[in-house]
Amino acid sequence: MRTPSPVALSVIGVLAVGLLSACTPGANSAAHRPTDRPAADVRTDVAAMGQVTLTVWDQEVRGGQDKQISTLNQRFHDRYPNVTINRISRSFDDLRNTVKLALTGNEPPDVVQVNNGKQDMGAFVRAGLLTPLDGYAEAYRWTGRFPESVRRLASYPDTGDSLGEGKLYGVQQTGELVGIYYNRAKLAQLGLTPPKTWEELDTALAKAHDAGQLPIQLGNLDKAAGAYLFSFAMHRFEDPATQTALATGRAGASWLTDPNRAAARQVLDWVARGYLTPGFAGLKGDDSWAAFAKGDGVFHIDGTWLMPDLREAMGDSVGFLLPPGRPGGPTVTGGTGLPWAVSGKTRNPDAAAAYLDFITSADAMKVIADNGNLPVVNTTDQSVTGLQRQVFDAWRQASTTPALVPYLDYATQNAYEVVTGSVEQLMSRQLDVDTFLGQLQADLDASHGGR
Repeated sequence: MRTPSPVALSVIGVLAVGLLSACTPGANSAAHRPTDRPAADVRTDVAAMGQVTLTVWDQEVRGGQDKQISTLNQRFHDRYPNVTINRISRSFDDLRNTVKLALTGNEPPDVVQVNNGKQDMGAFVRAGLLTPLDGYAEAYRWTGRFPESVRRLASYPDTGDSLGEGKLYGVQQTGELVGIYYNRAKLAQLGLTPPKTWEELDTALAKAHDAGQLPIQLGNLDKAAGAYLFSFAMHRFEDPATQTALATGRAGASWLTDPNRAAARQVLDWVARGYLTPGFAGLKGDDSWAAFAKGDGVFHIDGTWLMPDLREAMGDSVGFLLPPGRPGGPTVTGGTGLPWAVSGKTRNPDAAAAYLDFITSADAMKVIADNGNLPVVNTTDQSVTGLQRQVFDAWRQASTTPALVPYLDYATQNAYEVVTGSVEQLMSRQLDVDTFLGQLQADLDASHGGR
């Protein structure tokens, strides 16, 4: 549910997923499914592969993201001049809108970034459009490079219906957290320090509002921001294990609980008190963070993918912290950046896997950090200061505990559309709390064939 270059996710219904399967002859047939090559059969000598062109689709379009992948692509070509990278860079919306049909075409990309959710990676796995990577993981020792908590966020069984199980279908470069950016100067003017508890946050929001400042900068035209805000409110009332069960669509999970009702009421309370940007429903997410960067807002709840842009625009004036803690520590929404996957129809699977290995190596993690982004591993090896250090420390704290919970759109085939649309209706008071949660529950029940 991210906005990584993202990001504001585009809306593609379940019909598109059905069309995807219909466009793929034998999509669910074992005879047409790409096989997982044993490590012993994997060729890792790239120089001996002859002249190769790899078509790579990515969504690394923001400043720091574009710089790091451009640097890595050039370094890969410098090391292996026999391999040409044909890079096609798209916004997250455009990538997600076009990749489904591209993977079914006669000239699919060799490597592509794929959203982890069931409606994307899960659907592609079920249709046999991605290459399983367990043999490559053994050959390149990815199981030692990436902890299990990272690998499971790109793992699916052949049915594509259960994130975190089955075979590996992608590798990740970056980590992600949705936390609180704050304007240091504005907090100082208000006589406040960064809030560490929910009560301190309540006080800070009220004091900012009373002083004529905008408490929370938010733009929800793209709908992702509202879902982030609701997830953020859930962290106050719901335990991380229950949130994870809901976010991954586990059987028996229920939205119809008192903690979730309290979270929905919390969002409505922030709206009613005027704590959010006036006209937030018509403001784009990218325009919202840009306004925050210019000084409009004390807080901005968003993802760490904004770190390079906010650091460049605000310098030392911006800070970052995890959501306030519950007993046992803070709960935070996050995971990894979009995994890099290999098409099931590529003619160059070994070269594609070698490329994945190169852009996720220890050297690549340094390039990622040098360009202001958050490496998914090796953060302790990087020399960073200021906002980057805060984000790196937050990632190290969150990613080593069960308190890191997934995005809500991982739950079902339609979760992104249902969650973002329902939160939008809640915030505009088109839905009351119980009807809002009932819509989320109905989607979850439908994903299990009804109760």
